[in-house]
Amino acid sequence: NRIYEEAENKDMSVGKIVAKKHGHIGQVIFDNVKKHNAMSKDMWDALADAMQDFDADDSVRVIVLEGAGDKAFVSGADISRFENERANVDRIKEYGVSVNRAYESVQYALKPTIAKINGYCYGGGMGIAVCTDLRICSEDSSFCIPAAKLGLGYRVSSLQPLIALIGPAFAKEIIITARQFDSAEAVAMGLINRAVGENELESYVGGYCERIARNAPLTMLSAKRTIDE
Repeated sequence: NRIYEEAENKDMSVGKIVAKKHGHIGQVIFDNVKKHNAMSKDMWDALADAMQDFDADDSVRVIVLEGAGDKAFVSGADISRFENERANVDRIKEYGVSVNRAYESVQYALKPTIAKINGYCYGGGMGIAVCTDLRICSEDSSFCIPAAKLGLGYRVSSLQPLIALIGPAFAKEIIITARQFDSAEAVAMGLINRAVGENELESYVGGYCERIARNAPLTMLSAKRTIDE
């Protein structure tokens, strides 16, 4: 197991990314429970590092991304750290590079990826989830992109996975209304593959992982790339 965190001061207030391996299954855990797993810049950087490590590990056949605790997948960016992390133009650019690198590490992963969502999946959490290959959630999960309430903008590259997944009409509805959508609506839009009872989520995702791990890696990678193209 690996814990990715700030190397020098190990400031736990920024949260951390925990990477575990169970046989052929890689597990990435967003761990910032007190802030519903909100993402700091260090966590964005650590996500990319963890995904890169799993891609380089030939024994890993599938990667599951999930939030620590039982309240959230990822509730978005940690806006309490914006004053420091986005203090000026240069810092804002650096922050954007970290976020884009993290998204791309998930979107272009060599292994099949599953977002295991239990609870809040907001903002940057939605950005991570739509970059995975499959999204499975508990029935009491909720989804939201609150950028319009916060006065934040998105790059074209950040919105492309969402639009490709659910189409422009639903993408506009999510972003312009900035409202919360429940799991049933998310399934109807095609945002989520499956919604199951909270008590079933662990076994359901585990079953999918075991099924995927038995399949041919090159066939799955070829399918991922072909479908993306």
